[in-house]
Amino acid sequence: MIENLMLGFSISFSLHNVLYCLIGTVLGTIVGILPGLGPGGTIAILLPLTLKLDVTSAIIMLSGIYYGVAYGGTLTSVLMNIPGEVCTVVTCIDGYQMARKGRAGAALGIAAFGSFIASTIGIIGITIVAPPLASLALSFAPPEYTALMIAGLSLVTYLSSKSFVKSLTMAVLGLIFGCIGMDPVTGTERFTFGTLTLLDGINIAPLAMGMYGIGEVLSMAEEEEPTVFMKTSFKIRNLMPTKQDWKDSAGPIGRGTMLGFFLGLLPGGGAVLASFLSYALEKRLSKHPEKFGTGIIEGVAGPESANNSGTAAAFIPLLTLGLPFNVVTALILVAFMVHGVTPGPFILAKNPDVFWGVVTSMYLGNLMLLILNIPLIGIFVNILRIRYAILSPLIALVCFVGAFSQSYNAMDVLLMVLFGFVGYFMRKFDFDPAPVMLAYVLGPMLERALRQSLILSSGSPMIFLTRPISAILLAVTLLTLVMPLFKRAYVAMAKKTAN
Repeated sequence: MIENLMLGFSISFSLHNVLYCLIGTVLGTIVGILPGLGPGGTIAILLPLTLKLDVTSAIIMLSGIYYGVAYGGTLTSVLMNIPGEVCTVVTCIDGYQMARKGRAGAALGIAAFGSFIASTIGIIGITIVAPPLASLALSFAPPEYTALMIAGLSLVTYLSSKSFVKSLTMAVLGLIFGCIGMDPVTGTERFTFGTLTLLDGINIAPLAMGMYGIGEVLSMAEEEEPTVFMKTSFKIRNLMPTKQDWKDSAGPIGRGTMLGFFLGLLPGGGAVLASFLSYALEKRLSKHPEKFGTGIIEGVAGPESANNSGTAAAFIPLLTLGLPFNVVTALILVAFMVHGVTPGPFILAKNPDVFWGVVTSMYLGNLMLLILNIPLIGIFVNILRIRYAILSPLIALVCFVGAFSQSYNAMDVLLMVLFGFVGYFMRKFDFDPAPVMLAYVLGPMLERALRQSLILSSGSPMIFLTRPISAILLAVTLLTLVMPLFKRAYVAMAKKTAN
C-alpha cells in the first residue's frame, strides 16, 4: 500500500499534473458558481481538448472539475439562495439564513473545512476499502433501490420546519413534477401538453433556480431594505467558524461523511440523496429540531460533508468495476476509454500508475480547494454589501442565463419564471420548497425501480419483504412515519395528566 501511494504521489506531484489539477479545481469552482452549466456539460465540452494529454493528466483535470463543483455551488447557495448544483439545494435552507444573520463567513468556512475533511476521508476509503465496498453496492437490485427511495421520501417530514401536512403536500407536488415527460418503461408521453420542451421532463436548473432564486427575488421586492447584512464584520478572523461552531459541527461532519460515502457508491444521485438524508438525520438527532431552517450551522456542515464524501465515493465503482453510476463518471469513463485504458478489476495490475496517480491527485485537489477558497471567503462575502435594489437584478440575471444555457431553449426560461412565482407563493403561505426538490429528484428513480421490481416478481409486492436489505429499509421507513404519531400521543397524554 505504501509503495503504491508513493508511486501515485510521484506521478500526481509532477509539475504538469499539479498544473492540470489546479486548472480542474479552479474550473470546477467557477462552474459551481454559474448555475445551469454543471460538471457534466463542462466535462463534455473539455473532453476533446484532453485528447493530446496523457491519460493520467486528462483524468486528473476532469476529476478536479467534478469535485471542485461542489464547493462552487455552495457559494451561490449561501450568498444568494441560488443552488449552483442539485446537491447544494439543502445548503440553501440554513446557509442563506446564516448569511441573512451576518454569518455567511462561518457558513462558507465550515462548508470548506467540512468538505475537505469529508473528501479526504472518502479518498482514504478509495485507497483502502474500494473493492469490497463496490461489491456491496452491486448487491443493490431494484427492490433495494425502491425501499431506499421510499425511506428517503419518508424523511421528507424532517426536512421541513413546517407542518406535517404542508411537508407532505410539497412532496406530492415534487412527485408530480417528476412524472412530467416520457414514461420510463413504455415511453408514453405524460403531462407534456403537446410541447416538445416537456418531452424529456422538467430540467432541474429552471426548477431549482425558479423556486429559490427568482422566488427569493420576488420576496425581496416586497421587503424593506435589510440592515443586518451591513452589520457583518468583514475581518477574516471574524469570518471563520468559532469554537462553538466547530463543537456543533463535529458530529454532523462525521455522520455526513459516513452517510455520503456509502450512498455515493449507489447508482443515481448518490451525493444528492446523501445531502438530503444528512440534513434529515441531523434534524432528527437534534435536541432543537425547530431551529433547523432558521440559520443553524449543523444544517450546513452535515449536507456539505455528505455531498463531498459521496462525490469521492462515486470513483470507487468507476475505478474498481468500470461502472459509472452517474452522468459525470460516465463521461470520465469515456475519457479513460478514449485513451485506451479500461477501468475495472484489472486496472491495478495493468495500469497501476493511472489508478494511483488519479487517487493521489484527489488529495492534492482537495488541498488546493481549501487553500484557494478559504482566503477568498472575505472577498465572496463582500457580495453581501450590495443593496437589495442592485443585488436582486443580478440574481435574476444569473438565473436567466443559467436556465437558458442549460438547453438554449427559451421555454426553460419561461418555466423558471413560472416556478419563481410558485416559490414566491410558497414562501407567502409558509410552505417549504426543499421537500419539492427531494421528491422531484427521487421520484423518477423510485418509479423506475418500483416498476422494475414488480416486473421481476410478476406483480407480487412480496419481493420487497423477502429480500433482507429492502425489508430492513421499509421497516425503518415505517418506524420513521409512526414515531411522530406516538410522540404526539405521548405529549397529549402528558398534558392531560398534568392538568
